[in-house]
Amino acid sequence: MPITVTAPAGVLTHDGERAVIPRLTHAVLDISGGIGNDFFTSLIGGILNILPPTTIYGGGVNRPIVIVELKLPNIGLPSLDNRREFIDAATRIVAESTRPDHDPKNIWVNVINAPDGGWGIAGQAYTGDELINSIAGQAKANSVLDSPS
Repeated sequence: MPITVTAPAGVLTHDGERAVIPRLTHAVLDISGGIGNDFFTSLIGGILNILPPTTIYGGGVNRPIVIVELKLPNIGLPSLDNRREFIDAATRIVAESTRPDHDPKNIWVNVINAPDGGWGIAGQAYTGDELINSIAGQAKANSVLDSPS
């Protein structure tokens, strides 16, 4: 589940650049109920693109827009409430990662879903059911390991 953050140079703080992807990853895990599931966690990756400020536009005008894109299978963040919660969390995370004068209107978040078989890792295209089974299998394995003998 790639997370891509694209920002103009100088908008994110130094600490913000280092923390934004890990914090967004945690938000996806938290909202999806995947914290502690190693298989699910291993599916989330991120890229931070820092571009020259003169190359980013909104409405055809050069603006300091920070764009967050989360691409995930169609089972990810399945409800409108889940997507709203992620957009709210991502906006807050980016706002906390930017310099104080950055206008929150210049933080855009997109959640993009791939259809069954349109999302994969290591050459394997996954359906939603295959991912659910793999995630559930990891959760079951974790509960067996955590239970007292």
